[in-house]
Amino acid sequence: MTVDIEKTAGGPPGTPPTRPEAIKAIPVRHYGRYVSAVVAIALLAAVVYAFSQGKINWGAIPDYFFDERVLTGMGKTLLITVLAMLIGIVGGILLAVMRLSKNPVTSSLAWFYIWFFRGTPVLVQLVVWFNLGLVFEYINLGPFYRDEWSDFMTPFLTALLGLGLNEAAYMAEICRAGLLAVDEGQTEAAHALGMSHAKTLRRIVVPQAMRVIVPPTGNEVINMLKTTSLVSVVQYAELFRVAQDIGQTSGAPAEMLFLAAAWYLLLTSVFSVGQYYLERYYARGSSRQLPPTPWQKVRANMFSLGRPKGGMA
Repeated sequence: MTVDIEKTAGGPPGTPPTRPEAIKAIPVRHYGRYVSAVVAIALLAAVVYAFSQGKINWGAIPDYFFDERVLTGMGKTLLITVLAMLIGIVGGILLAVMRLSKNPVTSSLAWFYIWFFRGTPVLVQLVVWFNLGLVFEYINLGPFYRDEWSDFMTPFLTALLGLGLNEAAYMAEICRAGLLAVDEGQTEAAHALGMSHAKTLRRIVVPQAMRVIVPPTGNEVINMLKTTSLVSVVQYAELFRVAQDIGQTSGAPAEMLFLAAAWYLLLTSVFSVGQYYLERYYARGSSRQLPPTPWQKVRANMFSLGRPKGGMA
């Protein structure tokens, strides 16, 4: 026996059916959100007030923000960042393939390289490269090039080799993790179709591994941008070195450090946006719904401070 809920909900039999009254859900108030927001704003205001009362000439920062020397130093910072990352990415891919090779000699050499460069600080590596003239008095490439090491190893080349070769060790592990994340069945299926090992890597494995490789690589690019400040010890005139020199001549050393920090923050913000959209591009096909854009995140965070639009929270 079946019962018509709509008919019985209206009253006795014979009366016209009526729909049940809609349930009115009252959202739960999140007082903790308001309290945490007030506390965060209060702490931020206290920090801003403390800096505003310090003995810092904030007017010197906009005066030198677009100074020609600062812009030149920023350009050199970007140049060494891009070139060092290119060396790191190319070297990392080669080392990752060597690590996964079935040749024990090749695999062992790649392991030793990664162990050595990851196990020593990059600052130490930069100083060692700069002072290798104590070991190699001359660099001799036969009929192509011959010169003294001190003339050959310029500050630019020292920064490029020191940062790039060190980055290759980290990128090797990132690339290796991405390659191993691809199911072995993909490789077996490609080989069954007659594809060579190199073509399988290029057409099948690497495109799928990029989804795993891109996020940490973006972090490495941002980290490389900040690590370039270390090359000031080998006299390379990048952004941090230029800011220090201007601070010493202008009598505003602390202000120039804040100026350098502002430029680093601006550049890393631009790189972060590029990293986000690159990750979003490679996420296609791997997730049913792409992650929200930065503007969508801002809107969601703004509305999350208020009541939910409906339903129980």
